[in-house]
Amino acid sequence: MRTPWIVPLESVTADLAPEVGGKALALARLGETGERVPRGATVTVSAYREFLRRTGLGARIRMELTRRPLESLRWEELWDASLRIRSLFLRAPWPTGLREDLIRGLEPLGEAPRAVRSSAPGEDGGASSFAGLHETFLMVRGPEETLEALRKVWASLWSDGALMYRRELGLDPRRSAMGAVVQEMVEGDRSGVAFGQDPTDPSRSVVEAVWGLNQGLVDGSVEPDRWLLDRRTGAVREHRPALREHRVGPAPGGVALVPLDPSHRDAPPLEAGDLGRIHGLAMRAEGRFGPPQDVEWTFRGPDLWVLQSRPITTLAQGEDKRSWYRSLTRSFENLKALRRTLEEEILPGMGRDGAAFRERDPVGLADRDLGEEILRREEAGRLWTRAYRDACIPFAHGVRLFLQVANDRLRPEDPYLFLGLLQGEPTETGRRNGLFLEAAALVQQGRDPKGPTPEDRRLGDLLETLEASLGAELGLEGPEARRGLESLLARTPLGAREAGRDRETLEAAYRGGFGEAEGDFAAELLDLARASWRLRDDDNLILERVLSGAAVALQEGRRRLGDPLLPPLETAARLGATPRELPEPVDLRFGLASGSPAPGSPEAGTPRQLTGQPAGPGVAQGPARVVRSREDCLDFQPGEVLVCDAVDPSMTFVVPLASAVVERRGGMLIHGAIVAREYGLPCVTGVEGATERLRTGEPLWVDGYLGLVVRQEVR
Repeated sequence: MRTPWIVPLESVTADLAPEVGGKALALARLGETGERVPRGATVTVSAYREFLRRTGLGARIRMELTRRPLESLRWEELWDASLRIRSLFLRAPWPTGLREDLIRGLEPLGEAPRAVRSSAPGEDGGASSFAGLHETFLMVRGPEETLEALRKVWASLWSDGALMYRRELGLDPRRSAMGAVVQEMVEGDRSGVAFGQDPTDPSRSVVEAVWGLNQGLVDGSVEPDRWLLDRRTGAVREHRPALREHRVGPAPGGVALVPLDPSHRDAPPLEAGDLGRIHGLAMRAEGRFGPPQDVEWTFRGPDLWVLQSRPITTLAQGEDKRSWYRSLTRSFENLKALRRTLEEEILPGMGRDGAAFRERDPVGLADRDLGEEILRREEAGRLWTRAYRDACIPFAHGVRLFLQVANDRLRPEDPYLFLGLLQGEPTETGRRNGLFLEAAALVQQGRDPKGPTPEDRRLGDLLETLEASLGAELGLEGPEARRGLESLLARTPLGAREAGRDRETLEAAYRGGFGEAEGDFAAELLDLARASWRLRDDDNLILERVLSGAAVALQEGRRRLGDPLLPPLETAARLGATPRELPEPVDLRFGLASGSPAPGSPEAGTPRQLTGQPAGPGVAQGPARVVRSREDCLDFQPGEVLVCDAVDPSMTFVVPLASAVVERRGGMLIHGAIVAREYGLPCVTGVEGATERLRTGEPLWVDGYLGLVVRQEVR
């Protein structure tokens, strides 16, 4: 039966491109030329738009994307928006009639497993490929699973990576739409991709291959063998073998990573004749479409199937960092390996340097030695900042992956409900704040740190520990640091509230969303997410110790030279240090508009209501305390609303005093949002110009459910 929502793949023509998308059109053209293409049909863009219209999702998506200008959103905010939009798609009921039409329209594909792939207009075009940004689902069985996969493909139009890509290309995401290709599943035993032209050397072609299905290569969980071929003749120039341990194969509920058969571990997936056939396929696709092609293929026995073909899109080196941004999204297996690297190498090394810097006082060093110390600390700061960027930030995806899987299975109304299973994890910040609250209790009991009792001695030890930590981070030392610390402890509320949560009930609900066969995976994913939550908090504080140690040495060097703005390398050179080349500094703010006006130039006509991202549930009111520097923390009073650019790890000791948290920087998983949720405080992030638009002392109403900050009139 024909429906307006389905077009058989063999019926796709060029004039239907706006309805079926680039991927479907390319497959149809390849099928016309005799290539082996899996039988399938396209779900049109009109079906997607009908779903949005009849469910009201179009308006909800517009609301998510207009809280702030898209160009000013940080990557954390894009993550959050995409997670909320995905949740909207999964919870929306199928409109009557549309669901039935889609099931009937796809019936000709039969009962065999299916592959459901994205096919958006503009995708796989010459100017933009969107490669890997939209989702594909393999081994989908039956009409109900097909519809669920279709929802997720539609939702992937709004993934954080896709939003970022459109922003970088200057495309308006609100005009985007999504089609899909539903095909018979080809259970390939060898799969891969071919680049008709090597982006780094026009004289070569490239073939990458893995045993099993292609998903392992695409998501990075399986390392591919790589061949460099002569582009003109197809002759092999070089083979770079992989460490072959796993493959992706069919499994209950889809596909899974499984150990590779021992007979395949020592054998490459392709032989010379296979490479020739794949190179020929890439060249024929190029002949059909014009530009060199990126072709995805699979072998089932002797038969070579083409799964998709798109133009190779390359960018000038340094034009943007989309590849780094896309690297933030990691597979489950990749995250497990990254966790080992963080726990066994990066964080211990970072911690050792931070501790060493704290123990070595730059004030007592001779000029030349101080210059060498400045260079050593600057080098360590740059190295560990790069490690933070390349490993610590991507590991935060463990929390996002956990939330996505949990939401896909259980469809909670609040897409952040299962964050409750991560809160309360022991963190560096939590341990230090625990010491801070213990010291506050002893100070308020009137204990004397020089007194004779065990409690007095305990207070003395705590003050020494906290003074060493917070004094350095706040730029205070000597009597000034002790006085500021004791004053803050004296006014810290005791018994600071924590977020109420019944972890046992929540964990039972989470585990109930998985079948018995998936129990181990559910437990392992939860453990990974807890590590991601914990380490994503710890890494900030540990890196801060390295950077503050570097700042202390630099400050001493500048003091001696009488120039408070002298760059680190010049400071070291003037002190007599031997010049040497250091790693390039890393800008962690890449691609993120500040969202704040310059200091000293507050915007006129600040509205009474400011909008941000809801990041901590609850409502509260209190006078604002605008914190523009760490030193401002020492003036914080109980019940004030903490307003800042971002909650620095060295600032979190004031959070128990706050009634709410408001940040310019946005995201549910930034440090300030995590700490606010731990203490059960309302939190709104992503408030543009927060520290300039709001003034210390003015009464605020903070709504962490809706993401609103309301400036109340003073009567």
